[in-house]
Amino acid sequence: MATVILETRGLTKTYAGVQANTDIDFDLPEGQIRALIGPNGAGKTTFVGMLCGRIPVTRGKVIFDGRDISGLPAHKRITLGIAYTFQITSVFAGLSVHENIALAARRAGGNAARVTETLERVGLADRADQTAGDLSYGHQRILEIGMGLAQSPRLFILDEPTQGLAESEVAAFKTLITGLKNTTILLIEHNMSVVMETADYITVLDQGMTLAEGTPDAIRANRAVRAAYLGTADA
Repeated sequence: MATVILETRGLTKTYAGVQANTDIDFDLPEGQIRALIGPNGAGKTTFVGMLCGRIPVTRGKVIFDGRDISGLPAHKRITLGIAYTFQITSVFAGLSVHENIALAARRAGGNAARVTETLERVGLADRADQTAGDLSYGHQRILEIGMGLAQSPRLFILDEPTQGLAESEVAAFKTLITGLKNTTILLIEHNMSVVMETADYITVLDQGMTLAEGTPDAIRANRAVRAAYLGTADA
């Protein structure tokens, strides 16, 4: 059985008396690709914000590799091996693709070999000298993923990575993610073809609470999930 690298216990966030997340217990085994899905307003962003340290916890615990990190700021969690990509691109537009990857790798103590390996891994080696701001939106998203991978994260959290991508770019993303062996991934995604084709396991949030968990086939067949999400969401 794989070691659980990330867990939450009773994780709760309250805003002015309104609970965005309520008593979430969550276990993510090392090496798994886990998708987090749910309708708009389900509490996904708040939950992930508490995992990353961008949103303070009201109650409960976030535990990473056996350590309670609930009170650690986001930059401290990065040093522990948690990488996170935002819903919008956050590349350094004025720098080259190579320089973006090199900066990310340096943050984690990486060298030139890791930069080269990462560029090849995400398919951007032939664009290494191109200015990041001149890339298409899709390639900027891939670059951002490369910047995360260059840090050799123990946990890689991807927030809506395919948002705004063309169909061909989405297909390339699926190939990239499924090829990331031995990387633990938490994927927050609305595109259900991406979820069903890349995730080993799925957690469904609804109204700030865990509605269901299971394999893609089990989630697809779950009546409660279909009623709350799959039946009305775009595939």
